[in-house]
Parts: sequence; structure tokens; C-alpha cells
Amino acid sequence: MHKVDVVIGAFFGDEGKGKIIDYLSVKSDISVRCAGGNNAGHTIVFDGKKFAMHLIPSGIFSGAIAVIGNGVVIDPAVLLDEIKMLEDAGISIENLKISSKAHIILPYHKEYDLLEEEIRGENKIGTTKRGIGPTYSDKMSRFGIRVEDFISPKFYDLLKQNLENKNKLLALYNMKTLELDEVFEEYSQYAKILKPYVCDTVSLIHNALESNKKVVCEGAQATLLDIDFGTYPFVTSSNTTIGGILNGSSLNASNIGRVYGVIKAYSSRVGEGPYLTEINDATGDLIRELGHEYGTTTKRPRRCGWLDLVALKYAVRVNGFTDIAMNHLDTIGKLNEIKLCVGYCDENGIVTTDYTTNTDELSKMKPVYQTFEGNFDATGVRKFNKLPKNAKAYIKAIENFINVQVSIIGTGPDREDLIVRK
Repeated sequence: MHKVDVVIGAFFGDEGKGKIIDYLSVKSDISVRCAGGNNAGHTIVFDGKKFAMHLIPSGIFSGAIAVIGNGVVIDPAVLLDEIKMLEDAGISIENLKISSKAHIILPYHKEYDLLEEEIRGENKIGTTKRGIGPTYSDKMSRFGIRVEDFISPKFYDLLKQNLENKNKLLALYNMKTLELDEVFEEYSQYAKILKPYVCDTVSLIHNALESNKKVVCEGAQATLLDIDFGTYPFVTSSNTTIGGILNGSSLNASNIGRVYGVIKAYSSRVGEGPYLTEINDATGDLIRELGHEYGTTTKRPRRCGWLDLVALKYAVRVNGFTDIAMNHLDTIGKLNEIKLCVGYCDENGIVTTDYTTNTDELSKMKPVYQTFEGNFDATGVRKFNKLPKNAKAYIKAIENFINVQVSIIGTGPDREDLIVRK
């Protein structure tokens, strides 16, 4: 492991980043969550139990210092529920640290999220309605409330100013308005409980690096949901690519060692937006059931499809992946036939391997597939040379297309079900 290893989803999220982060965290001293909020989740299997993590970095299970970075937006109630869940399971949260520069999600952000989705009508994005986007909007408009203000005497005055303005617009649209004293009483209690975890995480991280400590950064969501590089407007409200890792943690480019792009052996998406390799038939339904493809956060059934190498090459370019980590090889092996998307064909019959996030252009494209023989059993395999030849052929085709090694391969749900290639 280099000084800083980074884990980023390559597609639309839900690739199984938690499993890879969990593996790397065992070798790290600090685990950092850099962006997003409780609209994203990692599922971790620890001591035979499943934990749905939304805000606390997955490294908490390995004993690493778990940092919620400045790029994260925090719903205090959700964070406290997560703390309680871990404590009830006997997992220590002594190592939890919260950046003083992170921003707080407040009740009016959730009301605005509902309102904005309603205004879009048929053009809805499919947000989780947890207030993530409006919180980032306030951050950029400089109306946001940082953690350092949330735990200070300034909180009441800042909340009052914001509520006066927000309630005017909510009332205009006949939405529920909020009472200042009620919100303040509830959230000031949250602030008291969370205050001991708050610190200057910039100094914490860089002091650790200067002492030759190891850091792993947890990406949230994934590349094609990035506010700049994703399928806009069907994206999240933060930078979920390598730039967001740097900005959301205070790291710089020279700190970065390995960058792991996480994929599944197939693909999936939750919410609205273009998805060229989606399978809308019994095969797609079978993949969903075999892979248990239901949202960690929303429980919504995920749209499922074939692995898209055109989009993966784009993710490699944007993030500089040094390695690919693939999950669910055991799942895809249960199909008799497997397809890989190796090109996009436009309405004139011209094939390209360059990805575009222009949704109008994508709507005119058709995937070009290469077919592979499936029907192999990779369940629980932990050595690459023990994989069936069909599985190896599938992996090799991916590597040849993107020119990046698939260096970590998930072959089952348990944390030990991994092939790690040096």
C-alpha cells in the first residue's frame, strides 16, 4: 500500500466499494470519506453481520481512524443513528473524527429537495430526497452552516437568518414551513453529542502522512454520477471522481498512490438517466435477484445490465485508475452466456469507443456486444490460477480493452472472498 490509496466507483454506484475499502483499511491508519452524504451507502459484512454504512467511513471496522471529510454533507440525526447502531453491535467509535469544515443538512434542505423534484415534474432526477443537493447549493451560495458553526454559539443566529429566507419560498409553494425554536432545540442537542468528534482533519491527515502513516480514501457514489463528468443532470451534487477525493479531504496529487476503480462483473443503476447496457427482460431480472440488487439507502430495485467497457475506459481516463477491483464474478458466472459492451453504434452505423455524457447523443446510440461463455463457478475462489478458464477469459478481455489490470476480484459476499493479484 502506498501512502494514500483511493477507492472510486467506476459507473453509477453500488459497485461494492465497501468490500474493497474494508480490505484496504486493514492495512491503513486512517480511512477518509470525502464527499456525498447519506444518499449513498456501503454494505460491510463484519463478523458475519451486515452493516449499511452511510456516513461513517468503513475503516471504523478495522480500527483505523475514521474521518468524515470536509467534502461530506452531514445529517446529524442519521449520523447519530449510525453511531448507535455500531455501539449496539459492540463496535468502538472512539476513532471517529468529523471535519470542522463539513456542512450540515438541516430540515429545510429536505423540504427544498422535495419541492425541487416536484417542480421538475416529468423531468425528475430521482433524488433520494435527503436534502443533499440543496445543502451543496447552500454551500456554494455561501449560506451553508459548517460543523464548526453548528457546534458554536453562532448556530442560533445563522439558523434564524436561513430559516427566515427559506420559509418565504416554502410558504410561496404551500410547503411546510419550519419553526426556529423547534429546529434549534433539536439540532443543538445533536451538536452537543457530536462536538467531541469534531477536529481539524486537514492537520490530522497531513500530520499522519508526514509520520509515514497510511491512508485510504472512500469514494461515494461513482464516476458517472459526478456533477461535472457524469450523465448530467442525472447525477449527484458533488464531485465523485478523483478531484472530489482531493478537495473533500485536503489531500494533494502528490499524496496519491494507487487508485482503485471498482466495478461489478455486470452493471447496475438506481434512479433516472441513460443506461445503454440495461437489460429489460428476464435476464436483467435474474441478475438483480442473483446479485441482490436493491439499494442500500433506498431499497429500490436497481436497473441491471451488462458491463460497459466504453464507459469504463472513460472512467479510467477521468480518474487515472491504476487498478480495477471487480466484484460479483461469482454472480455473473451463473449465467450461461455473458456479454461485454465494446462499442457504441450511432444512427449512421458509426462505431465509437469514446464515451459521451451528452444524454441526447447517448439516446441515439446502441451498444455493440462481445459474447462470452459463462456457466462457471467462481464462488469463494481466492487464487487467480484456480479460476475456471471462462472466468479468466472474461477478465482478460476487460484488461485488454482498458489496459488496466483487474487486481482485486470479489468471489463471494464475505470479506475473505477475494482474489488479490500482485
